Amino acid sequence: MNGFVKGGLVLGGAVVALGALRRALDPTPRYAPWEKPRYDAFENKVLVVGGGFGGFTAAKKLCQLIKDREDVGVLVISKDNFFTFWPMVAGIVSSDVDSRNVAQPLRRALITAGASFRRATLRKIDPENNKVTVDGGVEFPYDHLVIALGGLPNFFGIPGVEEHSLTMRGIEDAEQIRNRMIERFEEVSLMTGEVPDSKLTFVVIGGGATGVETASELHNLVHEALQPDYPNIDPHRVRIFLLEGMDHILPELDPALRKTARTRLVNQRIDVKTGAMAEEITANCVKLKGGEEIATENVIWTAGNRPNVAIEDLDGLPVDERTGIKVDEYLRVEGYPNVWSIGDCASVPDVNQENGAGVPPNAQAAVQEGKTLAKNIIAAIEGREPEPFEYKPLGQLVELGSDFAVNEVMGVRFTGKLAAIFWRMAYLTRLDSPQSKAHQMTDWILGMFIRPAVTSARVNPDE
Repeated sequence: MNGFVKGGLVLGGAVVALGALRRALDPTPRYAPWEKPRYDAFENKVLVVGGGFGGFTAAKKLCQLIKDREDVGVLVISKDNFFTFWPMVAGIVSSDVDSRNVAQPLRRALITAGASFRRATLRKIDPENNKVTVDGGVEFPYDHLVIALGGLPNFFGIPGVEEHSLTMRGIEDAEQIRNRMIERFEEVSLMTGEVPDSKLTFVVIGGGATGVETASELHNLVHEALQPDYPNIDPHRVRIFLLEGMDHILPELDPALRKTARTRLVNQRIDVKTGAMAEEITANCVKLKGGEEIATENVIWTAGNRPNVAIEDLDGLPVDERTGIKVDEYLRVEGYPNVWSIGDCASVPDVNQENGAGVPPNAQAAVQEGKTLAKNIIAAIEGREPEPFEYKPLGQLVELGSDFAVNEVMGVRFTGKLAAIFWRMAYLTRLDSPQSKAHQMTDWILGMFIRPAVTSARVNPDE
């Protein structure tokens, strides 16, 4: 009898535990489909335009702050129905990270939190009548508007960059870079004569974290994934250059970590050139200031970003010299008490800097801005004073292969395999989708025993 009782208790406990796990991984939405009010029916309507780190964080934080009240409605409008978890994007190049795990679903996360979502592109803002216009002339009203449109690559007016280089701004770009490497291998494997150096030379321009990680992932793609599949191609024929205009790479890191990172890249046979400024890019060459030329048909641009050009069409909003929307220390657009802006499209003052420097346009800052903004919007609705935004950099994590990283966290610096494990765990826990966490963890575990298989899915295979 005792055996049956114990067995029943164990079974019951297992059922309860599984139920709790299911609720944690798949939480119940705040509103059932039949009881969710229309967005325009709320007394206070908060409209967030942009679904990146800044916009998504602001919307989620707002939903947390209003979970016990029914007078505030949140609507997010974004041109994509996912937000890109940027820190992991470079891993797509080597297939160390699956694209589906980086594309975090916006609609499900926002609906579950209690917000509304529409996939559309912003066309016009009418601040006098408190409404915006999107695709098809559809209008949405607002009481508070958040502009978080993100950024785009900055080519600095260098001839040929836009025409002849690949960018690294999202999932599609990472997949295109991986496909370019695979297509070059396929092309070279069919050649019977001399193979031009330009075919297998890859030049990454920009020595920040994105450029460094991209160059390292290209190396991993060649030597860990493609080498066994193309026995007729010497992997050491593939040359990878990393160009940086300053006299050092990774300017956001401590000098000792920069040196360690550069040593790692050199050990990977990546040619790091500092003080190298691109003057022109052609279909088969990168021309540097000073006369040096690198023969290549594969250029990847990671050297800078600028605010989204869409804000140039938003008449009346104040912008600075880099065409970022000017906001005050509360993240409110200058001259518009109910319009706010955060992220790469905003020019946010750094209250800790006396020289007028702004907050850097990175994901870490956008997340912090989103949290402060949500609090300030609620304060504005309740008639309270908002709080100034204070950027607090938490550190920088840079992965250079699955077994090596250079990290600086809260002033603590560490490198190597331990740093790589920390990098993975830190970002894995920050993925919003439970499915993505489970899938990516499984992929990394399998990757310890099975080398990645990569393919190039061509949209027009006959071309």
